[in-house]
Amino acid sequence: MTIGLVGLGKMGGNMRSRMRNAGLTVVGYDRNAEVADVGSLEELVAQLPSPRVVWVMVPSGEPTRATVTALADLLGEGDLVVDGGNSRWTDDEQHAAILRERGVGFVDCGVSGGVWGLENGYALMCGGSAEDVALVQPAFDALRPEGDSGFVHAGPRPGAGHFSKMVHNGIEYAVMQAYAEGFELLEAADMVDNVVDVLDSWRGGTVIRSWLLDLLVTALRDDTHLDAIAGWADDSGEGRWTVEAAIDHAVPVPAIAASLFARFSSRQEDSPAMKAVAAMRNQFGGHATHTEPPSGGAAH
Repeated sequence: MTIGLVGLGKMGGNMRSRMRNAGLTVVGYDRNAEVADVGSLEELVAQLPSPRVVWVMVPSGEPTRATVTALADLLGEGDLVVDGGNSRWTDDEQHAAILRERGVGFVDCGVSGGVWGLENGYALMCGGSAEDVALVQPAFDALRPEGDSGFVHAGPRPGAGHFSKMVHNGIEYAVMQAYAEGFELLEAADMVDNVVDVLDSWRGGTVIRSWLLDLLVTALRDDTHLDAIAGWADDSGEGRWTVEAAIDHAVPVPAIAASLFARFSSRQEDSPAMKAVAAMRNQFGGHATHTEPPSGGAAH
């Protein structure tokens, strides 16, 4: 199989290598000419045999929209675009419609695996017609992990794959938050001599063992108290979209919602909400408030 790949960053570059290692011919384009195989989308499309398949791995939102729109002008009847980025599932419906006008097929594919995917393979969740998925199957087989799990055709509707990946990432938020809170409690209590070894012991035989726990232990082996890391956690969108979808469908997701809000809290050096709580406690109960110490003095 010959496939075009647009976007050769941390994920896309490794995906190109994994597909090539599996015997596929990959023509890659990136705005960074140092990593690209061709100098433009036009050159990329020109090097692909018919039916042409182009896999897009660029940031979600406008970059993906612009790339899909450009490919709609370059591709034709029977060709196919795969969006493997972190697009919102509602965008997939619009992208599929843009391509459908030109007779171009569309498959959305949620990709999980991060920087470890090159070695371990990528979990793939795709949406689209059975015919379009079959056209890309050699690439899916090259990218997926060994074994029976790690790939699913989630449904025929555009967006089925990204919706599945969105829920996956929402769960990821909640699981990471639970591990983080457990770590903080172990650190705070004067009961455990070696927190890292406790976490490490959970990696074998327990019901909470996971790859995320493995990664946390690895990070703690390098920096036992995480002194070198700031307590600021971004969110890339999927957690918000998961909560919004839950609201739309009246599905309670308290753990995922709380983990998302915890990330918001991590970005506040001095929480206005908690200032208001302190002020109210002082007003109704005379509870002490804490202020920053003046220069050379003590805090109240």
